[in-house]
Amino acid sequence: MDPGIQQFLDERKELWLGKKLKKEMSEDEVAELEDQAVEEFSLVTWLPDAAKRAKQLSMVSHPGKFTHPSAKVSSVIADVKFRADGYLRSGNVDAGLDVFGNAAALDVYRFLMVVLVDGRTILDHLEQNSEMIKEHLNISTASYAEIAEGLLAVKSDNHAGVTTSARVKQVYFPVLDGYHLLSILTPSNLMFAMKERINDMRFAEEVKEVRDARKNNLLHDKSLSEIYDITVVGYGGTKPQNISVLNSKNGGKAYLLSSSPPKLKSRRVNPPKNNFFAKYLKTKDYEDDFQKLHELLISDHNNVHVRAGIGRLIKSVLRQVIDRSWQIRFLEEGWSESDYYKNLLSYQKLWLDQQYKDKRQDESEWLDAVKEGMARWFLNIYEKILGHNAKPLGDEQMVQLRQMINDYEGALL
Repeated sequence: MDPGIQQFLDERKELWLGKKLKKEMSEDEVAELEDQAVEEFSLVTWLPDAAKRAKQLSMVSHPGKFTHPSAKVSSVIADVKFRADGYLRSGNVDAGLDVFGNAAALDVYRFLMVVLVDGRTILDHLEQNSEMIKEHLNISTASYAEIAEGLLAVKSDNHAGVTTSARVKQVYFPVLDGYHLLSILTPSNLMFAMKERINDMRFAEEVKEVRDARKNNLLHDKSLSEIYDITVVGYGGTKPQNISVLNSKNGGKAYLLSSSPPKLKSRRVNPPKNNFFAKYLKTKDYEDDFQKLHELLISDHNNVHVRAGIGRLIKSVLRQVIDRSWQIRFLEEGWSESDYYKNLLSYQKLWLDQQYKDKRQDESEWLDAVKEGMARWFLNIYEKILGHNAKPLGDEQMVQLRQMINDYEGALL
């Protein structure tokens, strides 16, 4: 007999005896129970009974009982091939199958999961009808064909057709000819495989070493990974075995990952989509300065105080424009690569996006374009605010404007 099979039968026998034996029993009573246990859990006795009870279980990939304990649906085994499509789905994860049914028959499932000396389970051998399993399950009390057919009933569906339940969640899914009503089932094998991985990520021995190193401010060559906002979901209450084997194995607890929408930070500064000067700068923000500038330009006096006042107002406007450009530069580098900003002038991308700060030092054409754009904007905005009352800037004011823009070159770099 294969050591795995022998160990399984011995464990079942010891468990049975542990429930039957009492301290007050005599030696003869104990001996009688031990003889009975040897008989009950010999392969020739236990195996035919197990083959009959196997039909009380169903191996599935998507049990309906995770939605409702009383839901009775077809035994679904998702037979899906692996494909490198980037999705976490059946077929892309080797997570095995789940089992549900009469809890009293779960020992049959454990028997099928026994690993033989060649590293494969009894169920694998039965499905392949191997010579090894024929030899191991060759008993005098039943034929191998009867045993194999009975045990493999765990992977057959006893329902006459595909059935669902009113207790299973239903979703209307739109298709060309109207809607299809889908029954949503839980992929318990994937769910608990995920739980195992998360537990390894959080509680494995190596992870504990890394956490201790972090706690003690020590260097460690491994890193830590965390998954936040995990919710624990319970299935089956005090009887998780009534839902499925995997559920019972995991104490009726599964993890639910956060599926909340991302928390987006609203930008207080939104970069221009096409032209910083023409579309981004709001006219009303500069009305007061240009009204005051206009009053000085039309003044009957042209003394040092008037010229100094004109200079101060020009500087005030230029500083405001440069401050707005730096507000954009404080945004995350690379923002201009988005398709949303594909129409932004190339020289303005270079000027406003800090991703290009090194490139700005190596090139100068963009700086000349910015200076020219700023001077042209200044003249246009003055005429827009004052309308037909605007007084054209004289040569002296134009020289003064361009000189001041040059003075602020350091702030534009």
